[in-house]
Amino acid sequence: MEFIYIDGAKEVQGHYAPATKAGNLICISGQLPINPYTGEKCIDGIKEQTQQVLLNIDAVLKAAGANKNDVMKMTIYIADISYWSEVNEMYAKFFGEHKPARAIVPTTDLHYGFQIEIEAIAYKES
Repeated sequence: MEFIYIDGAKEVQGHYAPATKAGNLICISGQLPINPYTGEKCIDGIKEQTQQVLLNIDAVLKAAGANKNDVMKMTIYIADISYWSEVNEMYAKFFGEHKPARAIVPTTDLHYGFQIEIEAIAYKES
């Protein structure tokens, strides 16, 4: 198993790698709306937080030699089910015609009071 890190990103604060890769399978850790290069926390609304998380996922995918069209499954945790439509809108803009499997899970408080966290599984053809 290979541990994947984003070149130029700040060191992660927890005991995890941003992603792991085994063969063609890439598992991306839960991403919060924190800029990986500056460490700046996005505390704006749900659309802005969703956009930052999707940008983070894109950066992790690139570090693993993949792209968003390789994503097979996403699990999205949101702090309030009322965010569903705005998250769906940003998600659709990010993926375009690609439609990975997904779950949107309403939850209670997320770390740092964020409104969203997303984890992903991708498969990169050789």
